[in-house]
Amino acid sequence: MLLLNAVQSFLHYLSSIDRSEETLTGYRKDLIFFTRFLENKYNCEPYIDEITSNDIEDYLTYLKEERKYAPSSRVRNLHTLRSFFSYAYKKEIVARNVALSVEKIKVQQKERTYLSEEEVELLVHAIDHDLIRLVVRVLYMTGLRISECLNLTVDDVNLEKKVIHVVAGKGNKDRLVPISNRLLPFLQDYVQYKRPDTGSSLFFCTKKTGMLSPVYVNRGISEAVKKLGWKKKVTAHILRHSFASQLVKNDVNLVQIQKLLGHSSLKVTSIYTHTDLEQLSDAINTL
Repeated sequence: MLLLNAVQSFLHYLSSIDRSEETLTGYRKDLIFFTRFLENKYNCEPYIDEITSNDIEDYLTYLKEERKYAPSSRVRNLHTLRSFFSYAYKKEIVARNVALSVEKIKVQQKERTYLSEEEVELLVHAIDHDLIRLVVRVLYMTGLRISECLNLTVDDVNLEKKVIHVVAGKGNKDRLVPISNRLLPFLQDYVQYKRPDTGSSLFFCTKKTGMLSPVYVNRGISEAVKKLGWKKKVTAHILRHSFASQLVKNDVNLVQIQKLLGHSSLKVTSIYTHTDLEQLSDAINTL
């Protein structure tokens, strides 16, 4: 079978098991790029059963040396190829999963940037735009992804029951996120006095466009960071890290944090259990 046909079959399978559009787009991009690499290498259309582990290793070397891909990006590509060949093996398209013979790429784990509660308050007060200021509060106090937050509809935010219904977040999984007592008054004030009277069904909206874009929110955050004179890069996603880090610091159970963040596994959530030197010193001094 031609590699391209096998790729199409794999993508169709992913769609049939309700993998998110984001996942499909990422896999499609990686696999098409791999196909193009092999076409250039052999000057013909590649067949999936002729691909060897050496081809994959050559591709990863090409990504490193020619394309200057970071280790994390090469890890993602290898993960894509392993998933693809695992599917092909299960469907008996190939005799074995050649991607399993390729050694894992080592990635140095970086400490995640996150803000303390005091820094979040400083950031909020440095933002000039009322709606962006509210969105930043919501991101920090709910742990929502920026796309999840800005896609919320009026019906998704139930102020009476104090809960936000996140519809088909990453991985196509719905979840309920409680609205804290501290956040509730800000949302009530927005709904009662500040939300523009538009035909938009989105909860966060402007009068002009009826929506709010992630780029616009991140720009507002960047301007506030510049005003504060901070050197670290802060984005909407850093507020999600900050939410999780603060919960870990407050000894909230990791399984509960996993549910709030909408992670599929505890392994992903565990990256937030980082500790700083001050916390380690405090721990040592308890002895």
